[in-house]
Formats: sequence, C-alpha cells, structure tokens
Amino acid sequence: VQLQAYGGGLVHPGDSLRLSCAGTGPSFSTSTIGWFRQAPGMEREFVAAIAWSGGGTRYADSALGRFTISRDNSENRVYLEMNSLKPEDTAVYLCQARRPRYNGLSASQSDYPYWGPGTQVTVSS
Repeated sequence: VQLQAYGGGLVHPGDSLRLSCAGTGPSFSTSTIGWFRQAPGMEREFVAAIAWSGGGTRYADSALGRFTISRDNSENRVYLEMNSLKPEDTAVYLCQARRPRYNGLSASQSDYPYWGPGTQVTVSS
C-alpha cells in the first residue's frame, strides 16, 4: 500500500483544517490507518487511528475532542478533521498503515510500517 498525505497549510490559532490521506493498492481498504505528526527536533507522535472496518477509532489525548478521523474505503481515503488548532499542533503530518487485516488501534508508529510523504501544518498568529 502506498500513501500520501495532503491538505496542510498555514492557519491561525483556533482555525480548522482537513487533512486527507490518499492510498493506492488493493490492501488499503483492509488496513488500519494512523495519523502521526513530527515537529522539528521531536520524535514522531501518534495522533489518531481508525480500524480498517471503520468501526473503531483511537485518539491521542492532545487530539481528543478537537480532531476527528474518518475513512471512505470506496475512495481509498482517510481524513483527519482538525478543529481549534493550536500552535503546538504545528508539525508534518503523515498517514501510516498497518499490515492488512490488523485491526488493533496501536499508538506505536513502529506498528505502521507503510507511510508516504507528509503534509506541513503550521499554526501561527
């Protein structure tokens, strides 16, 4: 499975942004997808994940209540709706995939061996 994140940009604190993850390959619809982010000089951190069936989601504490992950398997897309953005949300956002048919919503990026180019999100006044 190949992935690419897009939809980032420069926004003000309090704004909203919707990121998209485009997947190719027949296994995308059976892969649990996670969003991760990495700020300069920081380790990559978990943001949210959605099961391949779409029936389960998991969020980092920093994203809970502000971000919503969803997917459309018919379009091979996973989305991350981000509201009430803060400067500390500034990072490169990447979508990553677990091996097909692993439904576990792990927060460990090592469990998601597939990823592609990320998209920059900058929150600044």
